Amino acid sequence: QKHPQKFTSRVCVTAQHREMLDQVLQFFGIVPDYDLNLMQPNQSLFDITADGLKGLGEVLEDFRPALVLVQGDTTTAFIGALAAFYKGIQVAHIEAGLRSGNKQSPYPEEINRILVGHLADYHFAPTEKARENLANEGILENVQVVGNTVVDALLLGLHIIENQGDEAYRKFFDFLDGNQRIILVTGHRRESFGKPFENICSAIKEIALTHKEVRVVYPVHLNPNVSGPVNSLLKGIQNVHLIGPLDYPYLLWLLNKSYIVLTDSGGIQEEAPSLGKPVLVMRDVTERTEGIDAGTAKLVGTDRQIIIKKVSTLLADKKEYDKMSQAHNPYGDGRTSMRIVTALQNKCR
Repeated sequence: QKHPQKFTSRVCVTAQHREMLDQVLQFFGIVPDYDLNLMQPNQSLFDITADGLKGLGEVLEDFRPALVLVQGDTTTAFIGALAAFYKGIQVAHIEAGLRSGNKQSPYPEEINRILVGHLADYHFAPTEKARENLANEGILENVQVVGNTVVDALLLGLHIIENQGDEAYRKFFDFLDGNQRIILVTGHRRESFGKPFENICSAIKEIALTHKEVRVVYPVHLNPNVSGPVNSLLKGIQNVHLIGPLDYPYLLWLLNKSYIVLTDSGGIQEEAPSLGKPVLVMRDVTERTEGIDAGTAKLVGTDRQIIIKKVSTLLADKKEYDKMSQAHNPYGDGRTSMRIVTALQNKCR
């Protein structure tokens, strides 16, 4: 939009997560030109894929671009790439090349990303490792390492919060004392449902009871497979605060104030290192291996004892904490979007 002499752009959202999407659009001042409004009660991957593909086909019939950029939820990215392919339109994949090597974990993201990779014509990889993943699949042309736009969004978001003043955020989290160390927990992955998730909650309970000086803050996903064991095992513990899902700016504010992050989220694995926060990843495999290699993150899986041990070490050992918090962030410097725009400008010459 800043380069009207080069581009006529349109923004399309699928809105498969209506409330999560709307607060992010409002925060960043983004007004979609097309909104498929896909979210339905108890929707399945079949619903999202079929309805989204049909809706995007109609969008591309109305506005026939030279290029479709896809990013976001991987099912949305996949159907966006497939719809463009069906219409004979070129595709650029932002955040290309993330791989775990296990098609069941993360599910369905791993397969979606592979499929997008083979549909796309241009690949904006966040890291050199992601480029290598694409090369291993025979994808060698039009691949550029640019960093990850999640870091751009993080830094822009923090700038917006700073300009707003954080009084509203402090009031929202009035149960926290600025002098206390905060452990931020996010967990919702479907591959952990059942016993693995109970192990996670049991570990958090032990950590909270052993380290009563810390505050554990857990924005709980509404899925009953998550909220059930979380409330059963953690509700009522004095230094554990179970709260509802957070809007993006409130999550950013809390992430910036946290001491340690326990997560199974993909994006947070990239955001937290930008703020110098050690990340313990509660998954057996991750498609974001660069953070593991760099030392900003550690895989702890869903093993109760390992989670307890790693958190306790970071709380007790400042040297080990500093080693993780000061490690180089491999995911970008906040200029990824500018690199992508420059690449597209060069393409349009």
